Amino acid sequence: MITAKMMQQLWAVIESTQVNLLLQFDDSDLVKLLLNQFANQQVLDAQTANSLNTYIESRLPLIRDIAEERRSLSQGTH
Repeated sequence: MITAKMMQQLWAVIESTQVNLLLQFDDSDLVKLLLNQFANQQVLDAQTANSLNTYIESRLPLIRDIAEERRSLSQGTH
């Protein structure tokens, strides 16, 4: 089960991940990267890891949009 705190932690991981990593990896590798970074902070059981995997996959367009926005803001071209 994914808790609200876990959601906050996951989005903190996403926000702390370098923009170029969020944009350069294909979907499968990006999901693995984010899940591994999250798992480095907290022990996950198989069911929770699977739920997080599914959640991340469903949010990839949003994650990439946020990364594009961060990149444009850092380049001053927004």
